[in-house]
Amino acid sequence: MEYVGIQTQINRNNRNSVILLLLFPLIILGMLWVFFAIICYFGHDPHYLDFDEINEYYLPTVPWVAGGVAIWFMISYFFNSSMVKHATGAEPLTRKENPRVYNIVENLCMACGMDMPKVNIVQDDMLNAFASGIDKNSYTVTLTTGIIDKLNDEELAGVVGHELTHIRNRDTKLLITSIIFVGIISTVMSVVVRLLSNIISYGGSSRSRDSKDNGLSVVVVMFIVLICSAIAYFFTLLTRFAISRKREFMADAGGAELCGNPRALASALRKISDEPGLADVGREDMAELFIVYPSSLKGNFLSNAFSTHPDVKERIRILEQF
Repeated sequence: MEYVGIQTQINRNNRNSVILLLLFPLIILGMLWVFFAIICYFGHDPHYLDFDEINEYYLPTVPWVAGGVAIWFMISYFFNSSMVKHATGAEPLTRKENPRVYNIVENLCMACGMDMPKVNIVQDDMLNAFASGIDKNSYTVTLTTGIIDKLNDEELAGVVGHELTHIRNRDTKLLITSIIFVGIISTVMSVVVRLLSNIISYGGSSRSRDSKDNGLSVVVVMFIVLICSAIAYFFTLLTRFAISRKREFMADAGGAELCGNPRALASALRKISDEPGLADVGREDMAELFIVYPSSLKGNFLSNAFSTHPDVKERIRILEQF
């Protein structure tokens, strides 16, 4: 694997964050234009595209959609730490409660010259860990009780080093940005599916057959919204996928370098892969933070193909080559 310096990786992730901030809104606004184009196309008999008519609907809608997305993003971005904490049931860990873990984190931070992040613990027998936060006040390393109990000190140091590298590389900020935008589109899809289900259940699709001049039925419009949302979701996944997997390899390399024992981290990954996950967390967006993606959340071929995590066996193989 090509070696990349820490500052190079920080600069690269900062650039990717800006790209994400630009690409995701462009995808959303692009699909909004496609939506109005489809509506206008099928609203005419015979069908044709009237670009002036499309823009007449599209342009006044853009500020409302952009404003709504911006507000949603800002709220999610600045309150992400409390959301993650609530979703995982994490609690703060002090030196007094567990000096072993606290000292491992503190020693590694001193070794790389970084500020000590918060340390949280999740009461769960399964093995996993993750880093979160967007700045010095919110950076956090979270560990399960399972990973603390079942890894030795060298293995645990490798895992903590991996998570600290995510923080140093600004990976957490990058990932949170992508999670929020994908979540916006996913939520829109969920709402549309629910509305469609209710409309069909209550006979909302039946319109007077003599009212062709009234335009498309509500159900058809909702189906168009669903299709556009699905396309937008697909492209946001592609965008996120394009920059996600490599950060795990980079964090593995950084963690191995920080703890000074690549094989210890490889051993830790092997143990984690046997029973990864958090029992009470079934959310895919939260799972993207974990050091090993839980197999219980892996679905069909498409969800695996667009996984943000590379194959654990490949990660172990690379670490054992150091």
